[in-house]
Amino acid sequence: MNALLYVTTVLIWGTTWIAIKLQLGSVPAPVSIAWRFWLAGALLFAILLVTRKPLWPPRQAWRYLVAQGAALFCCNFLCFYYASAHVPSGLVAVVFSTAPVWNALNGRIFLGRPIRPAVMGGAALGLAGIVLLFLPQMQGHWNDGGMLAGLALALAGTLCFSAGNLLSSRMQAMGLTPWLTNTWAMCIGATILTVGAAALGMPFRFEASTQYVGSLLYLAVPGSVIGFTAYLLLVGRMGPDRAAYCTVLFPVVALTISSVVEDYRWSAGAIAGLGLVIAGNLLAFAAPAPRPVAAPAAARS
Repeated sequence: MNALLYVTTVLIWGTTWIAIKLQLGSVPAPVSIAWRFWLAGALLFAILLVTRKPLWPPRQAWRYLVAQGAALFCCNFLCFYYASAHVPSGLVAVVFSTAPVWNALNGRIFLGRPIRPAVMGGAALGLAGIVLLFLPQMQGHWNDGGMLAGLALALAGTLCFSAGNLLSSRMQAMGLTPWLTNTWAMCIGATILTVGAAALGMPFRFEASTQYVGSLLYLAVPGSVIGFTAYLLLVGRMGPDRAAYCTVLFPVVALTISSVVEDYRWSAGAIAGLGLVIAGNLLAFAAPAPRPVAAPAAARS
């Protein structure tokens, strides 16, 4: 089951960049993100109704839901969208691929979870691989005026993503499923985006073109309803640090598609980077070594 959830997340999130690119245009980014999560939240509500699952979270969960909605379904997307205006997409992917490290560190600080060396080692290998994959895109951009701001936004987006992971893990420990928590957190995030866009005077328009509607549906249904549910189920089953390792792998899927759609050229360094990503993946998910069982006192005498 874990393997299926992992592959589903990687394949979906490795392809959503195409739909996000198609969303760019006359509709402001906060409005497009709000449309996405209003639609995804409505679909999740319908699923809960049809399956007769609980619709109302307990009172003690609301503070976590509000925090998750703001972090994961609002600030996370805003940061990465605006970071992409200043930073090459490859470098944004490199920053985001540090999510397993932040999840492991934050899990240790806030939840008291031990840090597995294999996870940190796998994350380091994966990060090195992503750097090799995107190094050509990163060169020549370090002196841009907006680079520092873009890097700060990308890092803030990654931290928001990590915070959303930990909040989901906390609520799953309370017995709440991602089906329920995602429903409310997505609607909360969409509400924040809607109010914020209105306060800033952004036109809350909708583009009726086939391109915009098709990309919106893909982002809302596979990208949000399926992708986030599968990923956050992984967070509950495997822990935030190991689940987040797919953030290292899905840029590789995006690059593979780019080699077909955008004629991306695979260099020797890129192939080596792919090898490091795969090696890190295997290391991060390696089963922990069993602890030796102490021999009975009689046997030692």
